[in-house]
Amino acid sequence: EIMEKSRCRQQLAFSLLFGLWLPCCLAQTTPSNAATPSPSPQPQTERLKVRLAGYPRKHNEGRIELFHKGEWGTICDDDFSITNANVLCRQLGFVSATGWTHSAKYGKGQGKIWLDNVLCNGGEKSIEFCKSRGWGNSDCTHDEDAGVVCKDERIPGFVDSNVIDAHIDENKIEEVRLRPVVAMAKKKLPIAEGVVEVKYKDGWAQICDLGWTIKNTRVVCGMLGFPHERKVNKNFYKLYLERQKTYFYIHSVECTGTEVHLAACPLEFNKPNATSSCEGGMAAVVSCMPGPLFMQNSGLKKKLKTSSIVRLKGGARLGEGRVEVLKDNEWGTVCDDRWSLQSASVVCRELGFGSAKEALTGARMGQGMGPIYMNEVKCLGQEKSIWNCPFKNITSENCQHMEDAAVRCNVPYMGLENSIRLTGGRTRYEGRVEVLSLDSNGTQSWGLICGETWSTKEAMVACRQLGLGYANQGLQETWYWDSSNVTEMVMSGVKCTGNEMSLSQCQHHKTVSCQKSATKFAAGVICSDTASDLVLNAPLVQQTVYIEDRPLHMLYCAAEEDCLSKSAAKANWPYGHRRLLRFSSQIHNIGRADFKPKAGRHSWVWHACHGHYHSMDIFTHYDLLNANGTKVAEGHKASFCLEDTDCQEGVSKRYECANFGDQGITVGCWDLYRHDIDCQWIDITDVKPGNYILQIVINPNHEVAESDFTNNAMKCNCKYDGHRIWLHNCHTG
Repeated sequence: EIMEKSRCRQQLAFSLLFGLWLPCCLAQTTPSNAATPSPSPQPQTERLKVRLAGYPRKHNEGRIELFHKGEWGTICDDDFSITNANVLCRQLGFVSATGWTHSAKYGKGQGKIWLDNVLCNGGEKSIEFCKSRGWGNSDCTHDEDAGVVCKDERIPGFVDSNVIDAHIDENKIEEVRLRPVVAMAKKKLPIAEGVVEVKYKDGWAQICDLGWTIKNTRVVCGMLGFPHERKVNKNFYKLYLERQKTYFYIHSVECTGTEVHLAACPLEFNKPNATSSCEGGMAAVVSCMPGPLFMQNSGLKKKLKTSSIVRLKGGARLGEGRVEVLKDNEWGTVCDDRWSLQSASVVCRELGFGSAKEALTGARMGQGMGPIYMNEVKCLGQEKSIWNCPFKNITSENCQHMEDAAVRCNVPYMGLENSIRLTGGRTRYEGRVEVLSLDSNGTQSWGLICGETWSTKEAMVACRQLGLGYANQGLQETWYWDSSNVTEMVMSGVKCTGNEMSLSQCQHHKTVSCQKSATKFAAGVICSDTASDLVLNAPLVQQTVYIEDRPLHMLYCAAEEDCLSKSAAKANWPYGHRRLLRFSSQIHNIGRADFKPKAGRHSWVWHACHGHYHSMDIFTHYDLLNANGTKVAEGHKASFCLEDTDCQEGVSKRYECANFGDQGITVGCWDLYRHDIDCQWIDITDVKPGNYILQIVINPNHEVAESDFTNNAMKCNCKYDGHRIWLHNCHTG
């Protein structure tokens, strides 16, 4: 049940919805003329819209605003109570309220004060069913605007999201584009230069460039996914535009440069009946500089480095994720107190994306591990790096990883999803992969991918290109998804590192060579919005390591499971012993989905010796390497039995191995293999004294999908004198 709730919590992203407010409640409303203190009981189908607003705030708190008779207004704090707050929080999709605020704690609202002296019993489906003075009847000022603090737990299945908005008026622009003019620019994506146009009625209109500044350009570039602006040759455009018909919908724009959307800047619109002139000016034109990821020109690419001290982790799509920052060679996270669109935008631009589309709080992109370095980050929006912004250092009582901040950045439109599609699946998230390719005559047609080398890594890239999140599985056979008339293999030998934006960036054969070319052996994928993410507790390995000389007569089970080095076969059983390097490993799932074995129960293997089922052939590799990286000893946890040994506060265990139980690791839990269980070792009987590297790799064959494979390996420096062993500098990644 808790998992359900946290899953719902993750759906609650707060986005910029320009003038598009989602109805945030489960109730029906009364007709708007019911101005009596007790509500009239004829519900209409239209639900009352409720939103949280104000600054600074987190996503689960804020000034209460109601949408009535076409406009947003507030509630006065007279007679306000926790009971009222409970009704409102449930209406917003949270399970309950933890508090309420008075005297405009989240800033003063604007417009109407819709309700006053509100008295709820607590069972009402919507605030409008509570007693009050009636709509629009109050003796208050906006200094008395009420707010609520909701418990950060979503009602399961509640879809409407709460929104941290960018203070945008309702009537303004929703869509902005650059219309390319240069012939070269029209063919290539992304479009980074052109005439600025805004959606107007059924077409597009221009902006008069009188008084246009570089700050305006910065905002336009940012919302289109570009971190920087460039100089533009106005004379060229002037000649072109003189021959074009223009309609100036907007007269002047005065951005400060830190806004995340043009609609958030002060704008002056053309009066409906005025002639649309722009005397002495022309249509505004801008040129933007794409980040290195989106550049065609490789010469420029090398010059522009993105930040190496900030990264995004745990996001399913390009340009989103938990914010992680590097300090003293260790990555840590940022706490979400006062986290804002301005600070998020600094991170986005620093990484080569545009401004921030959303600033996410409450570990919406998964919880990090390790230190939390920053709190109350207060960027103005002009800074080159988040490290240049004012922030507070953390003490552990201020912040936990449940408060890790995350971002969704504006990224340039690349059109990559147009050259790939899935067919035959039961949902749009699965199917056989088809890619668009050019044949010898230069015509485009759809074709299949040879399944032979297809694995999780390639599937990750395909799902990313489709915009469908993570790969749950990469499939080498797809006979059960046979629905399309596409039969030709057009790609084979595909090998990806897993970070590419599209399959065309991966290595593949120059000419197609596919041994099994029947359509049933075409590659397929199952994509998913969330994935697990396993990471090893590195300090624990260092704290628990020791050497044991174990008699052979105690190792029959382990030998049967292949947990000893090859020379053990030649030993004089049951006499003698093996020297074992032992340690505990604690494997955390910090992702957003449970880690489950790929194989279904029917194919698990019973190990009588150890008395449990094994659900994965190889779950971890344990290796001892010499200085040049050659293995001198190896162990593997053949097949682990996966279970929840323990969990964070508030998370309950779901998997256990006993009695043919379900196997897996729940989000927020960990599986502990104590140093004293069989196979939890490396057999170092044949290893000579010296300096080595101990390496542990979880899920080494990427059998199970994860959101991040870069944190699956852990290394330690290791000194062995023939009797004792020392580990130091154990680190992940």
